[in-house]
Amino acid sequence: MSAPALTRPTAPPRPDPDAGLPANALGAEKGTGEQLALYAFVLVPFLALAAAVPAVWGWGLSWTDVTLFAVFYVLTGLGITVGFHRHFTHGSFKAHRGLRIALAVAGCMAVQGPVVQWVADHRRHHAFSDRAGDPHSPWRYGDDLRALAKGMFHAHVGWLFDRRQTNPARYAPDLLKDGAVRRTSDLFVVWAGVGILLPALIGGLVTMSWAGAATAFFWAGLVRVALLHHVTWSINSICHTVGNRPFTARDRSTNFWPLALLSFGESWHNLHHADPTCARHGVLRGQVDISARVIWLFEKLGWARDVKWPDPVRLAAKRRAPGSAPAAA
Repeated sequence: MSAPALTRPTAPPRPDPDAGLPANALGAEKGTGEQLALYAFVLVPFLALAAAVPAVWGWGLSWTDVTLFAVFYVLTGLGITVGFHRHFTHGSFKAHRGLRIALAVAGCMAVQGPVVQWVADHRRHHAFSDRAGDPHSPWRYGDDLRALAKGMFHAHVGWLFDRRQTNPARYAPDLLKDGAVRRTSDLFVVWAGVGILLPALIGGLVTMSWAGAATAFFWAGLVRVALLHHVTWSINSICHTVGNRPFTARDRSTNFWPLALLSFGESWHNLHHADPTCARHGVLRGQVDISARVIWLFEKLGWARDVKWPDPVRLAAKRRAPGSAPAAA
């Protein structure tokens, strides 16, 4: 008699990561042109960043390039953290009309998508954080090493290529009703182009040379966009897996101090998920939060009002006791 053939055990069916979503949570699929443009926006700046080290020896790096890099990194980074995130998504403060539009433009210049779509994605993230329906949870595929590695990639960049988009009509109706913000969002391609090309124009005029324009385009345009992209995406991936959790949240959000300066305070992510509307994320001693300081400055100048600063009573209620285990996701 021949030995019975060995059969390979079948893997259990993978749970649908969008299970439980409301019927109108997802909107139209991305078109082919939009998908190709997204690949270009992600890959080209990343390749530029990878080429940065040999490029510095081949081209040189001037103080003009360094200055433009810093200025545009801060301008567009704060457009994301103060504008897209704390103002538009969570309503941490109210802004005068001019500041509101300026924040929308600055955020669009970071080349991370139109403000309306960015806000819709992020509000959906909070609604389903680290559960089925979250567009970019690193725990999407499970918690063993292989699943987490796959989930980290998805949370960092893979989620951007999902063809089904979050429906702004459900998650950002307030922004769709704001004509000025909606028009700014619709002109995203224009503002993204300004964010990429304006450094080259300034660099060329300052140095009065094509070489100056080229190096400024490379450093303050492509490399700056790539670095800011990966810092922002790291909040989705690293700050839901690595770090500490001093506050009680219903997900696995963490604080990761090495990213605090580059992210302008966004990496104090555990407090943010414990108290999403709070205008300051770094609330503990020594936690630098540049975005909160900028909001404070706007308030002092009279450009912002109704700022939701940390409430000591709420913070105390959400603070975990030393040595206690974090809440399960």
